[in-house]
Amino acid sequence: MNALELDTVLLSPDRSGLDILDQTLLPGEVKVLHLQRLEDIWEAIRVLRVRGAPAIGVCAGYALALAAAQIETENKEEFFRRLGERRDYLASARPTAVNLFWALDRVMAKALSLCDRPLPEIREALFAEAHAIRREDIAISRSIGEIGFSLLRPGCGILTHCNAGTLATAKYGTATAPMYIAREKGWTDLRVYCDETRPLLQGARLTSLEMLSAGLDTTLLCDNAASSLMKSGKVDIIFVGCDRVARNGDAANKIGTSGVAILAKHYGIPFYVCAPSSTIDMSIASGADIPIEKRGAEEVTEMWYKTRMAPEGVGVYNPAFDVTDAELITGIITEKGLCKAPYEEAFRSLGIGK
Repeated sequence: MNALELDTVLLSPDRSGLDILDQTLLPGEVKVLHLQRLEDIWEAIRVLRVRGAPAIGVCAGYALALAAAQIETENKEEFFRRLGERRDYLASARPTAVNLFWALDRVMAKALSLCDRPLPEIREALFAEAHAIRREDIAISRSIGEIGFSLLRPGCGILTHCNAGTLATAKYGTATAPMYIAREKGWTDLRVYCDETRPLLQGARLTSLEMLSAGLDTTLLCDNAASSLMKSGKVDIIFVGCDRVARNGDAANKIGTSGVAILAKHYGIPFYVCAPSSTIDMSIASGADIPIEKRGAEEVTEMWYKTRMAPEGVGVYNPAFDVTDAELITGIITEKGLCKAPYEEAFRSLGIGK
């Protein structure tokens, strides 16, 4: 199976719903869900059937366009009121990934810009906007990949955490895009190391699947083996994705990322965050302002085990993300260019946040 041939989110051909690859079943089963109800799409985002900031954004864009098509009224005031309610409902699915809100606001803004047009025209324009978000995501990922590829050398070892691959986007991924570009250019001697990424094992289930299917030398490691691997000299560069970047360069990504960055700093290994410009939130000053999603205890105590692996009644700390301080980040790769500290100045120089 070639992971690049899998589509994470598509509008169904008859536009009756969304076709979503259920990533909770990977790598054992490839199953596409046809979701028509907004409640089912909300649930798919919430429980990580669709996941990764860019893919969530693509899903949200299509979901709001689909919601607009399903609103049965010809009264414009009623239409916009109900569309706003659906926008707010979808936004409540997850709190950290800024692409969710970015895509919803983009589609909503498109609708409002056409408020003097007939409703059928508005509905059609929202589908076109959602398609544009998906096309742009593919182009953005490829651009990030080209920039990241320029930092590689033949035979180098690359460590990544969680899954910021094609399964987290419309295509190519962010943190894995440099590896896909390298493979397209005929490089076969890269070594990719995938942190398993507890507790949801996105590195084990998803990134290792992607990299193996791309024909790359792929090694899986427990999260707490990262220091040993770095000390051995096998890691030359680190690429990670992110769900939100503050304007000072602090970046929120899957839990454990900040620990990887601290280790990289200690061992002198370059640590790059791969971030579409839509993931950079210039409205917040620092990572302290990024809301961090807390998830259920069962993901830690029993989700992957035949029998419960912790005593009943024990407290569980299970944040979905942590924040990597800007001072630990070598650079932030956007589709518009590679940014170095001071990050706010670098973002603005590329037209991000203007």
